[in-house]
Amino acid sequence: MWNNSLQTLLVGTIMAVGVSLSGCDSSKDDAQNQDADMSEQTVADNTLVQDNAAPNADLDGATAQQGTQVKYDVAEWGTKNVASLNVDNLDEIKATFGKVMSTDENSLDYASNPAAKYRFMDTDAPYLDLIDSEKYLELGWYFANPTDSDKEKEISQNHAEKAHKLARQLMGDEGGQLISDMLNGQIIKNKVIGGQKIELAKCEFYSCMLVINKSAAQTDKK
Repeated sequence: MWNNSLQTLLVGTIMAVGVSLSGCDSSKDDAQNQDADMSEQTVADNTLVQDNAAPNADLDGATAQQGTQVKYDVAEWGTKNVASLNVDNLDEIKATFGKVMSTDENSLDYASNPAAKYRFMDTDAPYLDLIDSEKYLELGWYFANPTDSDKEKEISQNHAEKAHKLARQLMGDEGGQLISDMLNGQIIKNKVIGGQKIELAKCEFYSCMLVINKSAAQTDKK
């Protein structure tokens, strides 16, 4: 009788423990499934946010500023008559750029040689410079960015037109094409164009630069 009762008690205890453990495992599985569902929802929410973000947004959510590309009417400039100039005719070259606003006699040229820099704009305005040394003649002007103001773009266009005119005066129509290529992003180095040795010609990072080697042998442009 005692043995039967003890046996019955043991069997009941084992069944109770089994049911309890089964309940714990079921609760554990439910919790794991719930965590998985929440993780999947989080990933889905993050993906939705990324997909809906503006294509030009940066890491802080700011939108990149848009602008209009500056247009240069080089075709129209090329139809105007110009008088030929020699690269050593400094006074006539300066006259093409306009009135000299300031002069720096202690400047340096492209190769760090002593030079004179002539500025044709006020200090706080988009610059237009001419640097002259024994070896080099350098033209430099402000190259407007698409996000610049309309006024800055207009000044940049005026600068480019003067540079285009001077290039044609010094190198003929090949000089005009050179300026056009510069404005379109081409970089020219160590090339003879229209009888002039071009050390460097480029427009990038808000700046246009044209460096002519005056000491190099020149051919007849005619």
